[in-house]
Amino acid sequence: MSNIEKNSLPKHVVIIPDGNRRWAKKRGMEPWEGHIFGAKNTEELLRKALKMGIGCLSMWGSSRENLEKRPLLESRALLNVYEEYFTKLLKSDDIHEYKVKINFIGNWEQQFPKSLKKILHDCVDATKDYSEHILNFFLAYSGDDEMVQTIKNIVKKEIPADSISEKTIKENLMTKDLPAVDYMIRTGGEPHLSTGFMMWDTANAQLYFSEKYYPDFGVVELEAAIEDFVRRGRRLGA
Repeated sequence: MSNIEKNSLPKHVVIIPDGNRRWAKKRGMEPWEGHIFGAKNTEELLRKALKMGIGCLSMWGSSRENLEKRPLLESRALLNVYEEYFTKLLKSDDIHEYKVKINFIGNWEQQFPKSLKKILHDCVDATKDYSEHILNFFLAYSGDDEMVQTIKNIVKKEIPADSISEKTIKENLMTKDLPAVDYMIRTGGEPHLSTGFMMWDTANAQLYFSEKYYPDFGVVELEAAIEDFVRRGRRLGA
């Protein structure tokens, strides 16, 4: 990895961490225990991404359906994992050393308990003036919901149809302040997309699917995935 020039790296990397529950089931654990090990793995991946020089990293934490349709005990356990992880993240030396701005994107304000929302707001407030790196967590997020809300935003602004452009759409997305996605990595061995995740921002993204469940997708696997991106190059349809 040391031989790769930083200008060859993807500027915005998305990781869809699939397979936590299956990883736990394979080991005779409760489903939510997979989320605990997944959170621990996220710490290591974040640290590695910062050291490699990736400027913008996005992690899909949960969809709206994850919290609405899964058993109550599992949903509560997942929220507890969030509380513990994000409290730890707020105090992380890496976040402040690398000047990482933290964003939370999705409908978490409507779904999360007050105690967790306070922790997330604290993370945002503590890092709002940082600009060297960006770290985004998509929580209670649905790409379908995002596009519907984007259209509603445009309608509310009474923008004439002839004036609507790609720029108009981008300016009304939840992700309006983020760069387009260069590289989307999905773990878990099932090569597919879910609920239109960042459908606008991933239009020209390179895709990478790993057979490993997320808790086993460590720093070595991340480095291999980034090296694969560099070997491919980006043609953007050319």
